[in-house]
This record gives sequence, C-alpha cells and structure tokens, in this order.
Amino acid sequence: MKIRIGEELLTEHVRVRIRLDFRGEAHSGRFFFGSKSKEQVAEATREQQVAVLRNVPLQGIMIEDVDLSLDVYTVTEGSGRRTQESAFAPIILTLRVENLDDLLPLLIKPEFRKIEFLSPESISLHRLDMERLLFRLSQSFQQELKAIEQKYLR
Repeated sequence: MKIRIGEELLTEHVRVRIRLDFRGEAHSGRFFFGSKSKEQVAEATREQQVAVLRNVPLQGIMIEDVDLSLDVYTVTEGSGRRTQESAFAPIILTLRVENLDDLLPLLIKPEFRKIEFLSPESISLHRLDMERLLFRLSQSFQQELKAIEQKYLR
C-alpha cells in the first residue's frame, strides 16, 4: 500500500484490528451425560479457529496479536415461539496487511463483526487498486455463495 505524506510516497503496511465472534450451540450427549453446554462449544470452536489462524498462513496477512480475553456471551435469537439461545466466543485479531484485498477472506466470514484501522490515518486508492479490490470482493462473495449452496444441496 502506498501512502502519501506531504510530497513523499511511502510504502507501508496497513494495520487493522478485526473482531470475530464464533458461535456455539449446545449438542446433546449420547446418553444422559456427556453433552457440552453452548458456552463450552463456543469456547472450543474459538480455540480451534485460533489454532488454525496461527498455523495456516494467509497470503498477505501477518497476525501481530490474538486477544482471547473477551468473555463468552449468550444471545437469544429468533422471534415469536421459536427462540433459541446461542453462545458467542469473540476474538480480536491485530493484523498487518500488504493490500486491502488480502483482508477479504476474513471479512466475508459469518463470524466477522467489526474492523478498526489502526494505521495509516488516511488511505488514498488509485483507480486500479479500487477496481482490483472490488473485483476480489465479487470473487470472494461468489465463492462463499457456491460453498453455501453446496453445503445445503447435499
């Protein structure tokens, strides 16, 4: 990413903080015991996803910090008679990114909740950079739709 400071043009990485909330729903055990609560399932899902993020490299993304200090919370979802409680286990990732379009795989996930740009203060995109960003956004969105279709057509 090129950043203009005065008359100088510098190449700098973009630093962002992203919040992902991993969902957990209670599963019943095989017998009377052995089932996990929705909070335990959310916590286990969060631990699995953090392990994947730390061990599988993402192109153009360097993970600076993983914050697991936020507590698991529950939300009542649905309307009318069909309500269901789900637990969510949040993580906050501090990332250093080469290009904005490298963030797209994380931003289209259903777990994505919030993004905060830490640096630089302002970003100016060239026309070609904007075209590439929007093209990659469209591609990522199409791939996610295909994956969802395949999941539910089985």
